[in-house]
Parts: sequence; structure tokens; C-alpha cells
Amino acid sequence: MSKVLEQTDWDFITEEMHGKGFATISKFLSEKQCDELIQRYDHPQAYRKTVAMERYRFGLGEYKYFNYPLPEIIQQIRTNIYPKLAPIANAWFNALKIDRQFPLQHEELLQQCHQNNQQKATVLILKYGKSGHNTLHQDLYGDIYFPIQTVMFLNEPGKDFTGGEFVLIQQTPRAQSKAIVLNPKKGDMLIFTTNFRPVKGSKGYYRVNMKHGVSEVHTGERFTLGIIFHDALS
Repeated sequence: MSKVLEQTDWDFITEEMHGKGFATISKFLSEKQCDELIQRYDHPQAYRKTVAMERYRFGLGEYKYFNYPLPEIIQQIRTNIYPKLAPIANAWFNALKIDRQFPLQHEELLQQCHQNNQQKATVLILKYGKSGHNTLHQDLYGDIYFPIQTVMFLNEPGKDFTGGEFVLIQQTPRAQSKAIVLNPKKGDMLIFTTNFRPVKGSKGYYRVNMKHGVSEVHTGERFTLGIIFHDALS
């Protein structure tokens, strides 16, 4: 993973995030790492909470929140990716004249979360079977939040499952919403905005809200790993 981080063109990722609100790093995880994460799914001691999406009208499928301490590979991703994203988040808040700056080290963000009683891990693994889907949403979990998150795709579209595209909806003020449909490959990491991003208009920057979800899975099983950088109240 450290080699992939070193080889990633973070200037390009930054431009993509500023311009579109999302960016992809291809083959961030190896096939072996993806398979090992899927195999962890049935180890209940690794998780603090299991959510059946249908029960809460979140969609159809299931996800599990990891417990602390996180598996080493997840801890490394969370710790090492965050410093690359914090300057982007700070630039967004500056552009929108929001009086808040994020610390450049992840541990300091977690300290802020814990001071606000947000102490629960938010990293989660999601499983969708046939007809599975996830309704449009934002992953906030409390007053302290980081506006960028990532998802890693753990199996191969077209081979392990069909359908199940990742969907982003951009809600521009006084305009129709825009749908962005993505289909990353096994091992890819998608970085995207959690709830909003700045867009430059004729009179300066304005705020565009973003939501994300998953379209219906037609066949097979789809697994993803979601990394949210802030902790949760519950």
C-alpha cells in the first residue's frame, strides 16, 4: 500500500477533487487484500454493529461497522490517506468562507471527535446480493465530520456481480440534479465528497450538495469497504 501511495499523482487527485468532487486510484488494494477483507465479513468479533438496510429503508443489503482496534491495513489506510485529503478539505472550506480548518494529521481529527463524544469507529464493510441497493445518503455521524471519504471495491463488476454501480448525485442550487454513475474495478479506491463541495461561478464560489448510493445489483454479490475519517456518536 505504501508503494501505491508514493506512486499516486496527488496533484492530479487534487485537481480531480476540486473539479469533480471525486477521483479514483486504480489497484489501490491487491487481489489478495480484497479477498482477505471479504473473508473477514463472517468474523463477528471484528465488528461493533450490523445494520440490515431494509429495516431502516436505507436500501437492501447489509453492512457492518468495524470495532476498534481496526485491522492493521484499515488503520494504515485511514492514517496515511487523511493527510493527503486534509489540504483539499481546507481549500474547500476557505472557498466557501466556512470558518473551520481541519488538522493535517488524522489523530488530531479523532481527538476533536472524542471531545464531542464521537468515539465509535465508522469504517464499514458492505454486502449486497441480488436486488441489493443503497439509497442516496451522506455519512456524517455527528457535528464533527470530515467532508471527504473513500470506498474500496473488493470484487470485480461483470464477473462477481452485475449492476451495483456507484452513484453520485450533484444537487446544484436552482438547477436540476446531476447523476454521476461509476463502476470501479476490484481493488480500486474511489475518493469522493461526503456532503458538499465548492463550485466556482460568475460571482465566486457556491456550495453544491452531494449524495451517494448504489444502484440495484442484478446478479452475484458485491462487497465494498467504506472509510469515513471521523468517528460516530453511536
